Amino acid sequence: MRWDPAQYALFSDHRSRPFFDLVGRIGHATPAKVVDLGCGPGELTAVLARRWPDAEVLGIDSSPHMIERAKALEDAPPNLAFTVGDVGDYSPEPGTGVVVSNALLQWVPGHQKMIQSWTQVLEPGAWLALQVPGNFRSPSHALMRGLAESERWAPRLAGVLRHDDAVSEPGDYLRLMRAAGLEADAWETTYQHVLQGSDPVLEWVRGTGLRPVLEALSAAEAPEFEARYSALLSEAYPSEPEGTLFPFRRIFAVGCKALPAA
Repeated sequence: MRWDPAQYALFSDHRSRPFFDLVGRIGHATPAKVVDLGCGPGELTAVLARRWPDAEVLGIDSSPHMIERAKALEDAPPNLAFTVGDVGDYSPEPGTGVVVSNALLQWVPGHQKMIQSWTQVLEPGAWLALQVPGNFRSPSHALMRGLAESERWAPRLAGVLRHDDAVSEPGDYLRLMRAAGLEADAWETTYQHVLQGSDPVLEWVRGTGLRPVLEALSAAEAPEFEARYSALLSEAYPSEPEGTLFPFRRIFAVGCKALPAA
């Protein structure tokens, strides 16, 4: 799937808040290696490199366009590197002390098994931190799915959007991580974003959840779909004097691999 770094960067302040809430719960003081899976354009990976200046920090993303932008970051810390890679092929290297996955795993079917395999490889004392959107039942996604399943669009978009199995609930991630040997914590937060601009919710999902639809439709079809979807979004998220209120639920889980008993 083709990603647009410029579109994704819209509302970057809102998108980055869950990252800071996630990594703020990581307790490792001196990791040797830090990996950011699904690093996107790299600005937040640079935050990790500055937090742990003695660590080798690597950002991995499947999008060459995102990695190209990440490699062009100005004032990048010297301990920071980026590479194109598929999360499905990832396995922690020896010495990896922190693995971060921020807003990535919802795109990966069966990622729960990947989490189990990572924890088996991680060394004692290493940390795993993940965040996924938990808003697949929100109007923004429900309206998109409903439109995609309508008589007009079902022939073109059948099976394009995932929802019921995209992510697990916080308690499920907690059980999974603890069963895998991590001392873990999980929680959820619903952010009340106030977005500015014309049609801001559509602009938001253009950078993320709408990407599979836009990939599946032709250049002539996409504007028609977006016009109807935009009208539905305007009803669900009306503009207010302060902006457009856009609640967004996020799911977090953080764990540390237990040290051997003395």
